[in-house]
Amino acid sequence: MDNQALVNEMVAKGRKALSELEHYSQEQIDHLCRVCCEAFRAHAEELAQEAVEETGLGNVPDKIVKNTGSPDGVWYAIKDKKSVGIIGHDPRRHLTFVAHPKGIISCVIPTTNPNITILFNGVYALKGRNVILCAPHPRAKKSTVHTCQIFNEALKKAGAPDNIFQYAEEPNIELTQMMMAASDTVLGTGGPNMVKAAYSSGKPAYGVGPGNSQTIFDPDYDNLPAAVGQTVFGCKFDNGIICACNRAFITPKSISAQVVELMKAEKVYYTDDPAVRDRARQLLFPNGLGPINGKPVGQGVQEIARLLELDIPEDTSIIVIKVDRYGTDEPLCREKMVPLAVHIECEDVRDAIRIAKANLLMEGAGHSSVIHSNNQELVEYAATTLPVSRMLVNCPGVFSANPALANGLCPTATLGCGSWAGCSVSENLGFEQLINVSRIAYVYPENEIPDHEAVWNGTAVF
Repeated sequence: MDNQALVNEMVAKGRKALSELEHYSQEQIDHLCRVCCEAFRAHAEELAQEAVEETGLGNVPDKIVKNTGSPDGVWYAIKDKKSVGIIGHDPRRHLTFVAHPKGIISCVIPTTNPNITILFNGVYALKGRNVILCAPHPRAKKSTVHTCQIFNEALKKAGAPDNIFQYAEEPNIELTQMMMAASDTVLGTGGPNMVKAAYSSGKPAYGVGPGNSQTIFDPDYDNLPAAVGQTVFGCKFDNGIICACNRAFITPKSISAQVVELMKAEKVYYTDDPAVRDRARQLLFPNGLGPINGKPVGQGVQEIARLLELDIPEDTSIIVIKVDRYGTDEPLCREKMVPLAVHIECEDVRDAIRIAKANLLMEGAGHSSVIHSNNQELVEYAATTLPVSRMLVNCPGVFSANPALANGLCPTATLGCGSWAGCSVSENLGFEQLINVSRIAYVYPENEIPDHEAVWNGTAVF
C-alpha cells in the first residue's frame, strides 16, 4: 500500500471512531483515559528497556522512573475535569461553555521519549474525544508502535471503538507529512526539523522549542547543598536527553568555591582545564553554533568521559566544565543533551541573570530556567527579565514538565515555548488545548449593559 492509500485508510478509520466517541459521556471518556494510564504503568519497565535497546538513548532506571510516574501525572491532571458537552458557566458574563473534539490529531513522536510522549499527548487527546495518529521516529518505531498497541489492547477490553490509536509501522518523511496534512490538528514534540514540519503541515499545530535551562544561584539562598544536588540531578537524569535538563551553573564569585565543593560532594567530575574545554567543544559542537554532534547525545557519563579522553571515577554523576565565556562566544553554553554542564562565575546574582539571558538568546529562548532563591523580588526580576515560559524556583530543571506533581504546571511531554521559539503556546500542553470550546452567549439584562460612564469609570466585566 502506498503512502497516500495508507493515510486515506487511517483517516477513514479515524472518522468512524470519532463518530462513535461523539456520543460518549464524560464518565465513559474518563474511564477510557484511566485504563490507558493503568495499562501504561503496568508495562513501564518493559517499555523503558525496549526504548533504550532500540534508540541507544538515555538509561533504563531513569526511564522506568518516567514511565511509572507519568501515568499518575496524566490522571491527576485530567481527573474531575470536564471535557465533554457543557463544561462551565460564567454567570457574571452570562456565558456557557461547550466542549467539542478537535478531531483527528497527528502526534509526531520523538526518539528521546517514544513512550511518555504518546501517553501524555494521546490520553490528553482522548480526554477531548479525539483520535490519534502516531508518526514514530524511525529510530524508535518498535517502541512507539508497542506503546500504541498497549493502549489499543486496554481500550478494546474496555469496549471502546477501534482505531483510537493508530500508527505508521514503517515511518518515512513523506508519510509523516501526509499524516499531518490529513489531520485536524498536529502535535510536534521533538527536534527542530520535526517541529518545523508540524508547523508547515497547513493545520493548527502545537510544537516545542529547544531547551537550555540555566541555573542561577542567589548567594543569600539558605540551602545551597540542596540547590547543587537538585541541579546535578536535573543534569544527569536520563543521561541529559530531556529538554528541561539543567545545562549551566551560574554562580556569583562569593559562593563559587562553596558551590564547587558541593558539586564534588555530589560526585561531580569538575574541571577548568582548557584542553578539556577544547575537546568538549569539538565533541559536542564541531561546527560551533551549527548542529550538535548526534554521536554523544543521550550517552552515559562514562562514555562521555571516554570520548573526552578523561579518566573519571566509576561513581561520577556528571561532568562540569568551567568556562570563561558565555552566549555566542561559547558553544558549550548551548543545549548539550548529555550529562555534562558548564560552570560560569559572575559578579552578583543580577549579573547571573544577565548571563543566563545571553545563553538563552543563543539557544533555548522560550523554554525554562531555574533560580535558587528565597527572595521573591529577585525571583520576579528573573522571571520578567529572562525569555522563558517557565521560571522554576528551588527545584530541578526537569520539574518544568512537573513529573513529580511538585508544582502547579500541567504534567506533560510537550513544553510550549511561545513566540520566542516559534511556538503557538507558551505553556505546558494539556487536554485543554485539544478541545474546541463553543460559547453560548445570552443577552445581558438591560441594567447590566454598560453605558458610556460605566465603560470609562466603572469596573470591567470582561
